[in-house]
Amino acid sequence: MSLKQQILNKVKEKLQCELMPQLQKPAPNFSGTAVVDGVFKDIKLSDYKGKYLIIFFYPLDFTFVCPTEIIAFSERAAEFRNINCEVIGCSTDSQFTHLAWINTPRKQGGLGSMDIPLLADKSMKVARDYGVLDEETGIPFRGLFIIDDKQNLRQITINDLPVGRSVDETLRLVQAFQYTDKYGEVCPANWKPGQKTMVADPTKSKEYFSTTS
Repeated sequence: MSLKQQILNKVKEKLQCELMPQLQKPAPNFSGTAVVDGVFKDIKLSDYKGKYLIIFFYPLDFTFVCPTEIIAFSERAAEFRNINCEVIGCSTDSQFTHLAWINTPRKQGGLGSMDIPLLADKSMKVARDYGVLDEETGIPFRGLFIIDDKQNLRQITINDLPVGRSVDETLRLVQAFQYTDKYGEVCPANWKPGQKTMVADPTKSKEYFSTTS
């Protein structure tokens, strides 16, 4: 590798680090055209202020793992709405490709009717702003972001392309963050609603630990 290429790679890595969104900071703004209930609609981040929001990126329409994730989130959309949370899927495909995929039957690899918006990011700006764009291929990695009702980032996960994500775990995380927002206590590993939490204090936390041994 030439010295010039090494320098370019270091600059690229530095820029990517600087572009990565930060937890507890405002989520990167986005706007664009989505397919919502079978029609094109312009949406933006500020539309969801006052609600929790999940935006998940996937590589490409008409692929393999992607429809399993999108359908899984769509089929659980009501559960998220019940806790004041919306879900958006996003790829660098156009809104026309999204619509064609939605209009393709599931038995033929399509999505069928959707209960969540699919955002078109043809310019790749949203994926790039969220730090999930593979610049060499122009497709996003499987990034998932939980944004709270004040539009701050609370959780970031990025999967490599071959492995899908868990709807159950995403729902659990939203519930946990909402609990800590409301009550100020912290949630231990594998916490689910109704289970014990703890006070983040050396003395008061002993009450929790005394019940786990």
